[in-house]
Amino acid sequence: MRPTHRRLAAAAAGLMLLPVALVGCGIGGEDEEKSAAKPARAPAEEAATRSRERVQAYLDAMAAKDVAAGRSQLCALLHDGFDLGATGPNGDFADHFQVPEAAITDIRPGPRGQEVSVSVSVTAGKRTVVRPLVFTVTRDGSDWCIAGEAPGGPAAPTPTGVAPTPAS
Repeated sequence: MRPTHRRLAAAAAGLMLLPVALVGCGIGGEDEEKSAAKPARAPAEEAATRSRERVQAYLDAMAAKDVAAGRSQLCALLHDGFDLGATGPNGDFADHFQVPEAAITDIRPGPRGQEVSVSVSVTAGKRTVVRPLVFTVTRDGSDWCIAGEAPGGPAAPTPTGVAPTPAS
């Protein structure tokens, strides 16, 4: 069977459109070069970065006594409890406490999210104590939030690669 002129013309047109179709599908286009030049952030790196940001914002809010800024760092499930106790006698934002210094000392993955260890200096009257705390930071939808705060172990020296961040 001899190919007809129409079949040859259709095959030639199809071959001419093939490179255009491949670029439209992302094969052989500039997108490959762009994605190779800008690698995506690793999930563990992003988790550590976002956790540090949330906890640092909370520590800054404690130092500034900015209750609304502190509340905004927490997961929605913690808001009611925070509202009841934040400014109470033992709350993080109690009037008689001052926070002259707070530093992030470690960030590591934990069973319920990122665990961010901090060392917080708290002054009440003339007495200053240093308290270690551990904040659990997790992802809530597309955002990150503090899901828990607990007493930490004994204050440990700053691990290599993690610089303490003083409260503002």
